[in-house]
Amino acid sequence: MYQEFLSFPDDFAWGVATASYQIEGGVNEDGRGPSIWDTYSHTPGMIGDGKNGDVAVDHYRRWPEDVALMKALGIRNYRLSLAWPRIVPAGSGRVETRGLDFYDRLVDGLLESGVEPWVTLYHWDLPQAMQDIGGWANRKVVDAFAAYADVATRRLGDRVKNWMTFNEPWVASVCGNLWGVHAPGLKDVKTTLAVAHGLLLGHGRGVAAVRANVPDGKVGIVNNLAHIESATPSEADAAAAVRWDGAFNRWYMDPVFRGSYPEDLLERFGKLAPEILPGDMESISAPTDFLGLNYYTRRLVAADPSDAFIGARQVYRPYAWRAEFEEFEDWPEALYLVLRRLRDEYGNPRVYVTENGTTTADTLGDDGCVHDQVRVDYLRRHFAAAWQARKEGVDLGGYFVWSILDNFEWGFGFAKRFGLIYVDYEDDLRRVPKDSAHFLSDVIRKKGFMVRSR
Repeated sequence: MYQEFLSFPDDFAWGVATASYQIEGGVNEDGRGPSIWDTYSHTPGMIGDGKNGDVAVDHYRRWPEDVALMKALGIRNYRLSLAWPRIVPAGSGRVETRGLDFYDRLVDGLLESGVEPWVTLYHWDLPQAMQDIGGWANRKVVDAFAAYADVATRRLGDRVKNWMTFNEPWVASVCGNLWGVHAPGLKDVKTTLAVAHGLLLGHGRGVAAVRANVPDGKVGIVNNLAHIESATPSEADAAAAVRWDGAFNRWYMDPVFRGSYPEDLLERFGKLAPEILPGDMESISAPTDFLGLNYYTRRLVAADPSDAFIGARQVYRPYAWRAEFEEFEDWPEALYLVLRRLRDEYGNPRVYVTENGTTTADTLGDDGCVHDQVRVDYLRRHFAAAWQARKEGVDLGGYFVWSILDNFEWGFGFAKRFGLIYVDYEDDLRRVPKDSAHFLSDVIRKKGFMVRSR
């Protein structure tokens, strides 16, 4: 038996993450306006279990309890998102002070408990009024986002020093506007590409707001990246993997870090590509302080001529363990490879793993505990992959586990549990820390963990 303790530096930012619509509830409280996720989740047939985020896990009321749990577990960094429609109900115009007051209280409560807030300005809950005028494909929405970002950073920037503009623009554009499995539920290639460009333009405007209002702050974007592999050595599959990498990774990375879209994808999309106006790429590629990396899986890709978007599809190998969240392979080597690619191809930016985690079919045991050993093992192996990348020179500054709480998992409703803390949906939403929560607590306290292999 081989054993080794993998240690991390004192200033490594271990943390947890959530998103506003997934946990807050209170959708009709204190002047909050409707979002596209309110509309989508109330549309029959869109959510796997037929439920919605009206209450979610009631964080809007129970945030003191949730912050107390973080403190008890030794969590020192918490990535949360602001709900744009809670602050500017119609997306533009009137500012709802009660919404800002809520985030004031939450930020103050976190800081008083020794927890550093890391704030994401946009985690998919676009005000419905903004979608009604075309969503992110309309530049007026980008302008409205810039005004909202200005309000939020002015109000919270004296205490919040770490800001993220957008969460996973690939998901917001492709899943919401091409595949229709996320809000707003559209299926159109041209709209998808226009939305992606609008999101990236919004990122640039968000960076400008942070720079103006939080001069001692840091700002970055959060991209979900995957390691892409060809399913076979065939020329067709290899070309499909390159296209998938372009549409999944490079389309959202190159504009931010290189100031341009990938030429191979621009050629493929042709007239469907978004309109790029003078100054767009300069705004999108404004210098940032870090990259947030959301990592969940690798993508094994095969050619598929029936796919009109990029002519490719994801496939699986039967020996690769897949999470209870079906399409996510448990493949920590791919996290290491993505981090190494950031080092080698994108100038080795400061990077934080801003989301990583897995679903398991958690149940409350007779002993009153939740023994999620699968998640503990998953985290241990992915933490080890991150440790290896740091050892090889990747500028990795922290790791945020998704998620602190079981919550509303978008199109799946409440059927999938990502949380370190179990939420009992049958018993007044009571919170029970799982074994994985205690594992992370131990990692933070010891500044590392033990690995064993035969």
